Amino acid sequence: MSTLEGQGLLEAEHARAASYALSESLLAEPLPLRWARSLGVAKCAASLRPILGRDAELMEAAAVLHDIGYSPSIAVTGFHPLDGARFLRDEKGMDERVVRLVAHHSCALLEAEERGLRDELANEFELGRQELVDALIFCDMTTTPDGGHTTSTDRLEEIVSRYGPDTLVGRFIQRAAPEIHAATARVEEWMAEAGAGQPM
Repeated sequence: MSTLEGQGLLEAEHARAASYALSESLLAEPLPLRWARSLGVAKCAASLRPILGRDAELMEAAAVLHDIGYSPSIAVTGFHPLDGARFLRDEKGMDERVVRLVAHHSCALLEAEERGLRDELANEFELGRQELVDALIFCDMTTTPDGGHTTSTDRLEEIVSRYGPDTLVGRFIQRAAPEIHAATARVEEWMAEAGAGQPM
């Protein structure tokens, strides 16, 4: 390994550790269950290292930060992908790739549309690389509310049951279901092709 490569790995590791600390500072006290879930999503992201390669640290950072917009201290619009991404961009100067993933995690554009915020989200934050978008969808949608592992089918059923099928979130998640299941299947296939086993 070259000195430059080693320096890059150290910087990536530092950014990953900083992301955990930031997420904990925003979620652990006011929203402990949300913090536990964020840790579960990040654990899933870590299990994707065999297929993510150089993007592994980036994905783990995005995973642990994806729900920080729920924190009462930074919530502005009430739409957590937008609030979280704006905070990371404006207050923390976070890596743009992480910011984009947080902004668009789990088909956020569809929920933004339900909320009348689609143009704001789309105009402020470009969509990231498809394989990374898929990976974060996979991690988010195969993690239970308390941070355990589940299937995308069970996760979506739980969301609809919790919110109700005719609520804003219920409508959004039902619209997003085909893409969520497709993204999950793509990641599982990717892992299988890499001989990496089942992600957790």
